[in-house]
Amino acid sequence: MMRVLYHENGTLTRVNTSQTASRHLRDRVGAYVALTKPRIIELLLVTTIPTMILAEGGLPNLWKVLGALVGGGLAAGSANAYNCVYDRDIDAVMSRTKRRPLVTGEVTPRAALVFATVLGVVSIAWFGVFFNMLSAVLTLAAILLYSVFYTIILKRRTPQNIVWGGVAGCMPVFIGWAAVNDSLDWAPVALFGVIFFWTPPHYWPLSVKFKKDYAAASVPMLPVVASDRRVATEMVVYTVAMVACSLALVPLAGMTWVYTVIAVALAVWFGWQVWLMLDNTRRGRSKTGRIAMNVFHASITYLTVLFVAVAVDVFLPW
Repeated sequence: MMRVLYHENGTLTRVNTSQTASRHLRDRVGAYVALTKPRIIELLLVTTIPTMILAEGGLPNLWKVLGALVGGGLAAGSANAYNCVYDRDIDAVMSRTKRRPLVTGEVTPRAALVFATVLGVVSIAWFGVFFNMLSAVLTLAAILLYSVFYTIILKRRTPQNIVWGGVAGCMPVFIGWAAVNDSLDWAPVALFGVIFFWTPPHYWPLSVKFKKDYAAASVPMLPVVASDRRVATEMVVYTVAMVACSLALVPLAGMTWVYTVIAVALAVWFGWQVWLMLDNTRRGRSKTGRIAMNVFHASITYLTVLFVAVAVDVFLPW
């Protein structure tokens, strides 16, 4: 549909109202999708599928996998949207987050709160109806851990916020395992430990890069309140614990030598990246921010490849 607008200067403008409405709808949908932080959801779901394959001892029913991904995506989106609502004052002063929908006004806090709640309720009901009550309870726990325990209680109060708040990011392995077996075992506990100890070496490098933003927002991330050398030292400790959990999976889940070799190779490679960051801080060099981002990107590769190895190992005949 075309509309003709008459301006005071005598000019006429033709406006395609259908295209304008369509663009407005896309922008609105895009704003709500942004509240869910899709990149974080992608990483969480990367851990879910291999966990389900390990729990099944083979390829689970495709619809079950898709169902778990849908439910897990809704739950993560809910937690992230709650985070955006509560942290909108922080997001407004950080260059990395100042374009989020609640900061720009594309979405109102009330609308975002309703959106987050609907996603959360649907995700819990989804697992309860299509899977089992254990996975539904774990889904509720994951949402509360991130939106309340981390966002409200820990984030603005302690430098260890991301350590204990990272428990929420570990929950997909429990949920995925429970969705298949309606129970938990030591194997998912080991995978839980991998992600728990992986979180600080993954997130602290990003905090090093953007420490001025966090300082301006009065968020006491460890890189804000401690020296880069202390941060790097703690990252080494957490990396060692992460590797120990990844190797503990071998006897706990009966993994083959293929997974073992990949896990060891990844440990050496990622450990070297973290050590380079520590060495740089010990020498007092000025390129810590660049090296930190190398560690950040390497951490994503590490977790992705390790969990792919978990999935592939299940199908090996020996």
